[in-house]
Amino acid sequence: MRYRRLLFLAVLLMITAVIAAACSSQPVEVTRVITETVEVPAEPVEVTRIVEVEAEAQPKFPEGTEVKILQWSHFVPQYDVWFDPFAEEWGRANGVNVTVDHVNIADLAPSLSAAIDAGEGPTLVELPLAAANFVEGVHDLSDVVMRAQELYGPMAETCVANSYLPAIDKWYGYCHGWVPDPGDYDIRLWTEAGFPEGPDTWDDLLEGGAFIKENFGVPMGLGLSPEIDSNMAMRAIIWSFGGSIQDENECVTINSPEVVSAVEYLVELYNRTMTEEVFSWNAASNNQGLIAGELSYILNSISAYRSLQKIDPEAADNIGFVDALKGPNGEQHASAHLWYIYVIPNYVEGPELEAAKEFLLHLTANYNQAVFNSELYNFPAFESTVPQLEGWLANDPFGSRPPDKLQILLTAKDWVTYLGWPGPSNPAVAEVYATNIIPTMMGKAALGELTPEEAVAEAEAQINEIFAKWREKGLVGCNE
Repeated sequence: MRYRRLLFLAVLLMITAVIAAACSSQPVEVTRVITETVEVPAEPVEVTRIVEVEAEAQPKFPEGTEVKILQWSHFVPQYDVWFDPFAEEWGRANGVNVTVDHVNIADLAPSLSAAIDAGEGPTLVELPLAAANFVEGVHDLSDVVMRAQELYGPMAETCVANSYLPAIDKWYGYCHGWVPDPGDYDIRLWTEAGFPEGPDTWDDLLEGGAFIKENFGVPMGLGLSPEIDSNMAMRAIIWSFGGSIQDENECVTINSPEVVSAVEYLVELYNRTMTEEVFSWNAASNNQGLIAGELSYILNSISAYRSLQKIDPEAADNIGFVDALKGPNGEQHASAHLWYIYVIPNYVEGPELEAAKEFLLHLTANYNQAVFNSELYNFPAFESTVPQLEGWLANDPFGSRPPDKLQILLTAKDWVTYLGWPGPSNPAVAEVYATNIIPTMMGKAALGELTPEEAVAEAEAQINEIFAKWREKGLVGCNE
């Protein structure tokens, strides 16, 4: 109740500022800094909320302006509890009717595709990755990105790569945040295997995972199915073995000795540490397995751990985190778990378009609220907007034991990559992701349907076809 009262006071102050400015004959810029005390399972935490309001003598948005937001149902439910009223309150303060609809993460891309085809639908759609697929059907948001960088400094590289297309110099999306993808492991089991701090290399994962499966019957959990976690895990192996789908010039490089070695490794990893269930997983399966104590290691965000804290705090104490695993030559790469990429379809025009852009800047200004209410799941695209992050990770306000358990996430910016690494996340890379070519390649080799060399060659043919299609449109480089 105290939080709600303080939140109401914050909104009241914003509205008062708007009304006062509207009575002035000159434009007025108002900035209010409000400190809220938020009750959490540990000790109360103060979160500074920066509310930026620009008010003019005439209303900025005409009566009847609407902004309809479509996004996923967050893996940390508290985020949605916070976000929906946050967006609606901004709308009320600015004369805009804001509505928020949530769908399953897998339904976002199909929903956006249908809206673009129909020429009507939501104003803002938040995609978790592969937003470049829609570059032809969405607005250029260069003006918003440039304004944000003027206010808050440079955008994180992993976000730039997932919202900017260099081939046509277009910011097709606005990436406001990203999510680290550490390794989550069972401390007790890995201690028994001789790795009390968890695995450090992919060889460690194979050795320790095989020991645990053989001696305790608990498998290790990297997916090999057509879903987001499987795609990210398989790319992490390829990158750490020195391979990639494309190079920095957007030339296809999938058929290389490094990628073949990565596939050979995966075959052994599957046979010695996993079970056939990984071929039918969805995005929640590895989370559920870790929570149930049925997996020794997963490559995922902290959402499963947060759920376990609420279900069984003692079991949550037994979960540890490691950074990206190192490959044979010491290379250390893993994708972000996902990105928060808002796009605005081309059918959005006029005041609706301008209101949507202004809301994006308002969300960025208040991103410490987003991080806190995601229980530190979200990381900011603009580091300066969340100066509290390092302190929160060093002393988790949500009750981690030990309190600095999540401090390992501070290293994420050193090893996190992006979907098209080392090149841009272009539409071809996005389509390779959307058609699940990489986990399919790995899966066929793991099942013995194809040799590693055959699996890679098959994937190369499919990928070359996709890249050629997008090159003809001038949206991908490397005109070989």
